[in-house]
Amino acid sequence: MTGQVQRPRVGHIQFLNCLPLYWGLMRSGALIDVELLKDSPDRLNSALIAGDLDIGPISLVEYLRHADDLLLLPDLAVGSDGPVLSVNIVSTRPLDELDGARVALGSTSRTGVLLAQLVLQERYGVQPEFFRCPPDLTEMLLEAEAAVLIGDVALRALYDAPKRGLFVTDLGQAWREWTGLPMVFAVWAVRREFAQAHPGLVKEVHEAFLRSRDLCLAELDAVAAAAARWEPFDPATLASYFRVLDFSLGSRQINGLREFARRAAAANQAPALGEQGPEFAAL
Repeated sequence: MTGQVQRPRVGHIQFLNCLPLYWGLMRSGALIDVELLKDSPDRLNSALIAGDLDIGPISLVEYLRHADDLLLLPDLAVGSDGPVLSVNIVSTRPLDELDGARVALGSTSRTGVLLAQLVLQERYGVQPEFFRCPPDLTEMLLEAEAAVLIGDVALRALYDAPKRGLFVTDLGQAWREWTGLPMVFAVWAVRREFAQAHPGLVKEVHEAFLRSRDLCLAELDAVAAAAARWEPFDPATLASYFRVLDFSLGSRQINGLREFARRAAAANQAPALGEQGPEFAAL
């Protein structure tokens, strides 16, 4: 990005599910060309909405709530077309028995939390009492009959909870069975004014992310082996996890996004998308 005065301020979620999108950036040196802010999903959502970031990942539901200020980057997302492994409801009894029960919502992903609420209320027809708390499974189940877990803690619970006699419902799989569509949990967006002022920079950042993703997907076993050195998972577990994640945003994923947006709007959780659907940056 030579000849440009401004370095784009780009967000990076410090979850395992985003590692494949950043692996190649480290390998290629593209990180030199951006000001990278690593943080939690909630704080990155807020920074992009407030204008403290130019480009970054944003929870799908937060994108829907602020679509007037944002444009999507094409073919870039975090989702699944079936099991996602890291967005789960862990419960002491089956989901259709949770009417009136207390359900603890981990506070780390607004899209995953809303998906859990929609699945419970609309698919299973139950009306639990939801409350928010830190995402610690043991603490959550001291106060609730079920817990919604997102991210790395959910991935750990997937393997640990059944040993404790608990039920685990993969919300990516639940959405796929319910709608027949992929689930999109996060998208990459750019602030409209930044896209208009710096289209070349946006194009270069977008291309760097796509190259990073494609490089990682071609070397998933090596990426998993490297990540296992500092994560509490073995390489085979991480490789399996990375392979179920869907980092694309093609026509099926956009249909899934639109269906989630429709249901979120019906539940008064987000404004309705226009008939044209999401708006993309012109790259």
